[in-house]
Amino acid sequence: MGLFARRRGRASTPEEETPDIPIPWRRLIGYVRPYTGYMVIAFVALVLSSLLSLVFPAMIQRVVDSVLIANDIALLDQITIILLGVFLLRALTQLIETYTINYVGERIVMNLRTELYAHIVSLSLAFFTKRRAGELISRLSSDVTMIRQVLTDNINTLLQQILIAIGSVVIMLALNWRLTLFILVLVPILGAIGGVIGTMLRRASTRIQDEIAGATTVTTEVIQNIREVKTFVREPYEVTRYRTAIQRAFNVALEALRLRSALGSLIAFIAFGGLALVLWFGGREAIAGRLSGGELIAFLIYGLSVAGSLGSLVALYSQFQQGIGATKRVFDILAQQPDIVDAPDARPLTRTEGRITFDDVSFSYEARQQVLNNINLDIAPGEILALVGPSGAGKSTVFNLIPRFYDPTQGAISIDGVDLRAITQASLRDQIGIVPQESLLFGGTIYENIRYGRLDASEEQVIAAAKAANAHDFIMELPDQYQTMVGERGIRLSGGQRQRVSIARALLKDPRILLLDEATSSLDSESEHEVQEALGRLMQGRTTVIIAHRLSTVRIAHRIAVLDKGSIIELGTHEELMAVNGVYARLYNMQFRDEPEAGESEPAAS
Repeated sequence: MGLFARRRGRASTPEEETPDIPIPWRRLIGYVRPYTGYMVIAFVALVLSSLLSLVFPAMIQRVVDSVLIANDIALLDQITIILLGVFLLRALTQLIETYTINYVGERIVMNLRTELYAHIVSLSLAFFTKRRAGELISRLSSDVTMIRQVLTDNINTLLQQILIAIGSVVIMLALNWRLTLFILVLVPILGAIGGVIGTMLRRASTRIQDEIAGATTVTTEVIQNIREVKTFVREPYEVTRYRTAIQRAFNVALEALRLRSALGSLIAFIAFGGLALVLWFGGREAIAGRLSGGELIAFLIYGLSVAGSLGSLVALYSQFQQGIGATKRVFDILAQQPDIVDAPDARPLTRTEGRITFDDVSFSYEARQQVLNNINLDIAPGEILALVGPSGAGKSTVFNLIPRFYDPTQGAISIDGVDLRAITQASLRDQIGIVPQESLLFGGTIYENIRYGRLDASEEQVIAAAKAANAHDFIMELPDQYQTMVGERGIRLSGGQRQRVSIARALLKDPRILLLDEATSSLDSESEHEVQEALGRLMQGRTTVIIAHRLSTVRIAHRIAVLDKGSIIELGTHEELMAVNGVYARLYNMQFRDEPEAGESEPAAS
């Protein structure tokens, strides 16, 4: 149990989350391509802004060498006016460049998140059994943001600092080439330091993101299961679990912080130490008459610009390495393919009679986990079939195979004689309605939840479905009626109310095939009566497969299939199976015999 608890709160390792896959740079740059015009505008503004920033040191040189020595007030006024104009123009170009690059960045974030989200929801159910919600949310939020920084902010900064560094070096060479060569010796030293520490930062950043994803998973699980947390009074435990996950992220963040601090300190020392040497060497050049005082000051300012640019480039390298880790995680998900796909020649399923046939169907979730064994079953149109059997017998797996959430590992399932694999998934599921044992609702209004069954339904149709599901009366008693917010997962409604809303949603969809995990045993008598009556209306005229929990459900079924260890061991009516006196009779005597007859609460058979 302790191992299980530790595993739940632990983030997946970087090796699990970020496989060493190559980054498809062409595809990555493709997110920028639609905004080429904006990027050209930003680049032109960036070039102008960078070049204008090089004017200031030259003006300082003029002030020192001409104005102060010659005491020329008119020239000082002229230089000041020129500088004000330069700064105004630079401010305008910076405004254009900043707005444009950030506009492109936000568009990229929107497009990439939309693509990633659309891809995630298109994946098969098997994918979601292996991934946790918090991890996927982290990929959609923080990782996509980091990719945006790589494609816009980082590229913008890279170009800007390169332009400033190159421009400064060119001007410095014109002022004094010997002094310039003296400074350029520092470049390979800074590059080597940045390369080593930047690689270490990338690894630390990957670990940080993985640990944060683990912490996000904890919060998602707790919020989704807050009722259970409070029922078992596990708030302190969950706070501790979250604190542990965040502490791991904090420890890794400290490691990255130490690396960044060391990198910044080293760069600062080398840069400013280099400037001290430049001042020493430049002073000697000035004394020798090869450099004026204004040129020395301008040289120092340009040197500061070069040092600042190199420092920014080294820091940018570490950010870029972090972005690479995020990019790999996102593209790892985008590289996942659905396990269940439509065949190239799959055709849509039109209105069906509803005959469901299992032909020698076997299924296993994993190679060593056989769940169904050679199932043969023919369910007639309009028939109500109840599935009974002990826990783990395979009843839920039969449910999941009918809407093709999974494919059989052997055999075939057909609707009206057509193999499910020859039908498009969307058209198949359009003909199937599912009412799960625990009805899950979205966090919107009751009206929105019912209308989810058919998005083009009118208000009158929504209300009619609610009435048929025995939901209309309780809805009208609520303060906001159909506009009542149901809360996260429908928490503001009772269990019976949630089920009736779920039944209304299925009624509005009007499916030909109904899959019902019947669950009324936990409801009070009044709610059970309302739900059973609504289920009776829902099943009328539809092929229905029910996982039976109640005697009333077993009694209304036309046939009962008894599953055990993945096989159908008995099949027939209630009377036939009781006469056999086999497994069903034993289950009936253990589970159903002492249950009160449903009486008037029992729904009529179709």
